[in-house]
Amino acid sequence: QVQMVESGGGFVQTGGSLRLSCAASGRTFSNYAMGWFRQAPGKERELVSAINWSGEYTYYADSVKGRFTISRDNANNMLSLQMNNLKPEDTAVYDCASDSRFKASSTNYYFTHFYAWRGRGTQVTVSS
Repeated sequence: QVQMVESGGGFVQTGGSLRLSCAASGRTFSNYAMGWFRQAPGKERELVSAINWSGEYTYYADSVKGRFTISRDNANNMLSLQMNNLKPEDTAVYDCASDSRFKASSTNYYFTHFYAWRGRGTQVTVSS
């Protein structure tokens, strides 16, 4: 059974930082791309960042480029998202999810259609 458990959310002021973690289990973590998604109240869930299976390639939504950094530790089945210079518009529930394709290509590992097995999420609230 594939499981993802997120942690690290919280309440911060504008300009603050948080580091989210995702512990994955149930499959060979190092074979699959991973992504961080978020959903704000009244909005659709969106892909924030993704990383390919090896960690060599990363993708960021325009809204977080230069502020967020995704990383993975394949030896310990962990995914992380370092979030700096947080803004009120970053307020959302953040969840991690796994690509369903084995070692997806570097050109399409961030295609959200193929992502499954998401965790329950962790709340991030940024006050103005």
